[in-house]
Amino acid sequence: MTEKRSAGKWIFWGLFSVLVVGAVYFTLRPDPVWVDLAPTERGEMEVSITEEGKTRVKDRYLVSSPVAGYLHRVSLDVGDPVTPGQLLTEVDPMPASVLDARSRAEAEARVGAARSALNSARQKVAAAEAEAVFAARELTRLQALSSNHFVSEDRLQQAEAADERAQAILRSARFDEEVMAHELSAARTRLEVSAARKTGNGVIERVEVRSPVNGAILDIVRKSEGVIQAGEAILEVGDPGALEVVVDVLSFDAVKLTPGVRTRLTGWGGTTLDATVIRVEPVGFEDISALGVEEQRVQVVADIVSPVDEWKMLGDGYRVDATFILWEADDVLRIPASAIFDHEGGRHVFQAVEDRARLTPIVTGRSNGLYTVVKEGLAEGDEVVRHPDRQLEDGGRIRIR
Repeated sequence: MTEKRSAGKWIFWGLFSVLVVGAVYFTLRPDPVWVDLAPTERGEMEVSITEEGKTRVKDRYLVSSPVAGYLHRVSLDVGDPVTPGQLLTEVDPMPASVLDARSRAEAEARVGAARSALNSARQKVAAAEAEAVFAARELTRLQALSSNHFVSEDRLQQAEAADERAQAILRSARFDEEVMAHELSAARTRLEVSAARKTGNGVIERVEVRSPVNGAILDIVRKSEGVIQAGEAILEVGDPGALEVVVDVLSFDAVKLTPGVRTRLTGWGGTTLDATVIRVEPVGFEDISALGVEEQRVQVVADIVSPVDEWKMLGDGYRVDATFILWEADDVLRIPASAIFDHEGGRHVFQAVEDRARLTPIVTGRSNGLYTVVKEGLAEGDEVVRHPDRQLEDGGRIRIR
């Protein structure tokens, strides 16, 4: 009886000790780490760069005034179609200035002086004519006497010279009369023709400004009439059916782009359009981001290759989202990029095996920031931990959220 009681005690205390040890173990062991899992799956993937851009007409023509003058008001509006040689506007000669009281008095004095000079020239012409008539008559008389040998040869030659000199003086006087008449006319024009008072019905010379190409009005720099200088811009024309897309890309990304890269255009209000990079400009520029950060950017030009009917509503200066496709594949093994981390010089993930996290090395390929290609280390259907916690260790217990 005593032996049975002794054996019962040992069994009781043994079971009690096991329960105590088990309770301590379950109490002190670490709790499972809550995790989010993602499957390793096959699918399509692309690596791209997306930036905001805008459309622009390929060939733009800035029409300027060929001469200085008075520009007529431009009657066309932005968007109006134009054809080669179509009249856009006209430029008149510069208007005469307005005469103030002093200038008008000076002009009137010049008219009086010119009139007096003309009268003086006319008197000189009359005197010269009289001298010429006398010299001609004298020459005729001496020639008649010379035929009868009543006048010497020397006297006859002197009369001929006097006649030629008189005719020359007469011609000079008449030329002076014409000059004085023109000066009087100029003085009268200065006095009578001004911006405040115009006379005369002469034809005004006008310079026509015509369209150089077929297209439409893109911008009107100078709408109203007024004085314009030679070379000053009037309006801008171009063909809105020939558009290209200009995108400001970070210089870090621009070095990855080359002519021929396929581009996808979205965010303009219509269907997705296809385009192709035609030029990466070799010169960058500094830009300030919305956060105030200085950035070096490069302009990338892409040509729209989709049918015109799909983007006929696009115009010059419209906003688009341009996605440059650097690499794409239809069927690759991929996992979320957030599941990958560096460990001991290699790329690793935590693979979920039953309720444990197993540290698994992998070999990765291309990544677009959301997904990464897995070349080795995982198979399709394997589950990995997304955003692994620092508390997670190899073999640690996990619990799925």
